[in-house]
Parts: sequence; C-alpha cells; structure tokens
Amino acid sequence: MQEITIDYALRATWQSVARMYNEEAKKFGSTMAVGFALLSIDPKQGTPSTSLGPRMGMEATSLSRILKSMEEKGLIERRPNPDDGRGVLIYLTPFGLEKRKDSKDVVLRFNEVVREQLSDQQLNAFFEVMETINQVISEKKVYKNESTTN
Repeated sequence: MQEITIDYALRATWQSVARMYNEEAKKFGSTMAVGFALLSIDPKQGTPSTSLGPRMGMEATSLSRILKSMEEKGLIERRPNPDDGRGVLIYLTPFGLEKRKDSKDVVLRFNEVVREQLSDQQLNAFFEVMETINQVISEKKVYKNESTTN
C-alpha cells in the first residue's frame, strides 16, 4: 500500500470538514465562508476590514465578495473607523449576531464530538503536530524565499 503524504491527509481532512460545514450551513441558508467571517468579526468592537482577510487566510477579492453578500443579507454593516479616517470597521448587525451564535454552535458541536473520540494524549499530539507543521512553514524550512538576481 502506498504511503499517504502529510499534505494529502491535511487536504483530504480539511475538504471533509469544509464539506460538512457547508452542508450544515445550507440548513441556515448560509455557507461555511460566511460562518467563518461571522466568527472572525469582533462582536463588540467590530473589526477593521483590512485585518479580516489575513485573520481568515483569504485574498481580498474573495473576502470583498463575501462581505458584500453579508451586507446584502443584513448580517454586517460598515462604519468609518474613528481611529483611521481611511479605514472601515465591520460590525455585526443584530441578525449577524444571531447567525454568529448559530455558527459558533456548529463549530463547538464538531469540536465536542471529535474530542469525545480522542484521548487527551491523542488531542495533545494532534495539536503538537499542527504547531510543528505551521512552524516549519512559517520559518521557511521547506522552501527558502531566495530572490535571484541576474
């Protein structure tokens, strides 16, 4: 039997999780991306639009489409940032806060069910592995970012 690569296991698992979240989000008339955005917006102080993309690991163009859709559905509103005249803060509307709670409940349920299947030792090992993978990537231990000049 062929050995499964680490990236394949990560990708296949994440695709299963994303599919599961999207199926659940459909029941609420939403998508996983909208749910993730709702969870990424500070419910009390709002979130600068410029920090939302990096927080979610999304490109600006994809995020702007999601935010436009969320605004049209009455989930969010944009307000000028009082600390930065050029910036915009994204706030959840009362409806957005309600849908944020739905998203949070879905995520917590998934975590609860998975945690029931794993020992503390297995869960700790999982998080250690994820931390190591992120560290290897952030420290550019796999592919060096060397610029070549001719």
